Amino acid sequence: MINRRKFVTGISLATAAAVALPKSLYSSLYTKADEYVTAEIVHGKIRGIRNEGVSIFRGIPYGGKISGKRRFLRPAPLEPWSGVRDALQLGNPAIQPPNQTYGINEPKPAEDCLFLNVWTPANDNKKRPVMFYNHGGGFSTGSGGSTGQDGSNLARFFDVVVVETNHRLGIMGYLYLDEIAGADYAGSGVMGMLDIVAGLEWVNKNISSFGGDPSNVMIFGESGGGAKTSCLYAMPSAAPFFNKASIESGPGVRMTPRETASRTTAMVLKELNIDPKNWKKLLDVPVADFLDLQLRLPSLAPKVSDTNKKRGIMESSPGGFSPIVDGGALPNHPFDPAAPGISSSKPLMVGWNEDEYTFFEMISQDKSVFKIDFNGLPGKLQPHFGEDSAKIIETYRKTRPKASAVDIFIAIESINMMGLGSIDIAEKKTRQNGAPAYLYNFGYKSEVLIPGTDYPLGTPHAMDISFKFNNEVPPKDGTNGNSYFGGKKPARFVASHNMAELWTTFARTGKPAAKGAPEWKAYDFKDRPTMRIDTKCAIINDRYAEELKMWRETGRLG
Repeated sequence: MINRRKFVTGISLATAAAVALPKSLYSSLYTKADEYVTAEIVHGKIRGIRNEGVSIFRGIPYGGKISGKRRFLRPAPLEPWSGVRDALQLGNPAIQPPNQTYGINEPKPAEDCLFLNVWTPANDNKKRPVMFYNHGGGFSTGSGGSTGQDGSNLARFFDVVVVETNHRLGIMGYLYLDEIAGADYAGSGVMGMLDIVAGLEWVNKNISSFGGDPSNVMIFGESGGGAKTSCLYAMPSAAPFFNKASIESGPGVRMTPRETASRTTAMVLKELNIDPKNWKKLLDVPVADFLDLQLRLPSLAPKVSDTNKKRGIMESSPGGFSPIVDGGALPNHPFDPAAPGISSSKPLMVGWNEDEYTFFEMISQDKSVFKIDFNGLPGKLQPHFGEDSAKIIETYRKTRPKASAVDIFIAIESINMMGLGSIDIAEKKTRQNGAPAYLYNFGYKSEVLIPGTDYPLGTPHAMDISFKFNNEVPPKDGTNGNSYFGGKKPARFVASHNMAELWTTFARTGKPAAKGAPEWKAYDFKDRPTMRIDTKCAIINDRYAEELKMWRETGRLG
């Protein structure tokens, strides 16, 4: 069973979240250009490529040095350049374990990693909506250059501008030094998020040069990117730079308290044999040593019961690294006890995939779950749900009388991991009586089998990435092709277009809509509408009503 600690520390969670489509489908976009194009931004001129109606700029620096004496600090000022700087290749991803990024010709991870990519239909004066994506991979892995989230098709078919950043991750982005290092290091436990804010500020100053509207910016992200979006929604420094948000399979209801962060910092210093008074020695520790420690640290921390009902899925235990609720850069938990007032006027989409947990079982390589029967189900759920296991099973067997024990296990874990937090966010946003919240379930079913089993993926965690980026499109050779997650059925092209149109319309207007789809009404406490996204979209009122009643009674919702 994948627990919260493994999720937040990012053990291989970027794997499928970043490779929803084979790199080969994108190779032409990286190896040839119809022509070169230039843009002039605040720091100088840059050169990108024009390919099949889209201008693409990769590896644009948006912040200065963050290595050496700048480690754990805000970036140094970015120096202007003369001439024309090439923006043809992805920039360095953040420091992270090997083989966790999936861009074409992507450089190795490096400490100085503040680069971003832009996809635009044209470098003109048109004011297009801007879609600013936060990559997944927990808070420890991933990059803004992964192929599954390539922004070309959104720009090409929906007339939007797409931006994606690299930013500090793991120990480099979330080591809490505020209590030992002084005022210069205030915000150190949220530095990875402050990098993203710097990217948003760059957009505000420069996106007009790419045909984008700086006054119409949507932030969105999946998995760890959804949690990052949750944080941005609650951060005063981010507030001036976006107008709407979408949190996808990553409900960041709670982040890490200072008390937990302080314990983690003490663990780091102890393992590196550094006295807190000599904390500056951290500036000289080799990056490889930090990375090794980051991977070892969770196993050195005291075990935390996974039956804790209050701790959020994105909240770190001691030994983990995620944004710290420091009272400054991140004043409060994003959605606990309430939705952030600072974003009350900003529309919000939030939701999850129907079969999230098949992904986690696939990467765990533990096939035993796919052989369980109803006699074995209680023992499988006990470590996570404790004494509530019997009531949970009873409810799900009643609401899903034809489901197998495996089906019920996947349903329980899926909604508990990503669904309950998403509903919690929608309800708290609705209680503000401000801008609307829109709740969704993504439900297109992939026929791809989990390796070593006869159980299909269904709608796993991360499959939505390639769908909402409209990257499930018919190949040029006239075949149906084969998607890593989405399978071979041509129906996936329809579902992908539906999802991409809903997302881009929301970016444009603040209300999601798509041709042929029913009106997506804002969430309310009378009908509790949920948009189910598939080849045919449908509004389902009060979905999972009996199951959610049980989750409330067990204290895991509301």
